[in-house]
Amino acid sequence: MISVLVVDAQPLQRLGVRMLLESTPDTEIVGEAENGAEAVRRITELRPDVVLMDIRMPGVDGIEATRRIVAAGGRSRILVLTTFDVERYAFAALRAGASGFLLKDIRPEELLAGIRAVAAGDAVIAPALTRRLLDAFADRLDDDLGRPVRQDPRLNFLTDREREVLVAIGHGLTNGEIARRFTLSESTVKTHVGRVLAKIGARDRIQAVILAYDLRLTRPVQRPSSVERV
Repeated sequence: MISVLVVDAQPLQRLGVRMLLESTPDTEIVGEAENGAEAVRRITELRPDVVLMDIRMPGVDGIEATRRIVAAGGRSRILVLTTFDVERYAFAALRAGASGFLLKDIRPEELLAGIRAVAAGDAVIAPALTRRLLDAFADRLDDDLGRPVRQDPRLNFLTDREREVLVAIGHGLTNGEIARRFTLSESTVKTHVGRVLAKIGARDRIQAVILAYDLRLTRPVQRPSSVERV
């Protein structure tokens, strides 16, 4: 059972999500919050698996709330769910530590798939945003990839194979795709991925993708699906 905290300034939106989660066998809603400050307090009390976080809220917004929640070191994973399909919001949320960014116009089954993916340690991004995020930063990506890899002490702790796995994660490959690329079993890849995330201090794969991009190891790759798992 996946426990979920719903954070949204709109009571009607919270009610709709509650009805969906309560009618789904593997999810339960453990609480609600109407702003970021309340969300930070309630997470300490409720310890949900997943937090559905809106961005535009009075007082503490969703991005700042995400930053505070992640900094506190809890196990809850943040899935941003918003009507604002703006690139800067997506980047800000993901850099703050969110494990996904979806738009409120998605279908119910897509939201449930996103919740399950984030709870399992994966990350999700709305497909429309993925393409536009890449378009918006295409010039910067091209310029950066022509320069040397940035040095980061975290890379020194990776074995050669783990570094290859980090680059593959940066390309958006799944465990199965990584296994086929390097002729490994999926269980071995899963072990490598776990070690990579631990050594670089990443909460999930999307944080590893951001690091790979920041260090010029790779560029993000668009994944074709209704809800993109990273």
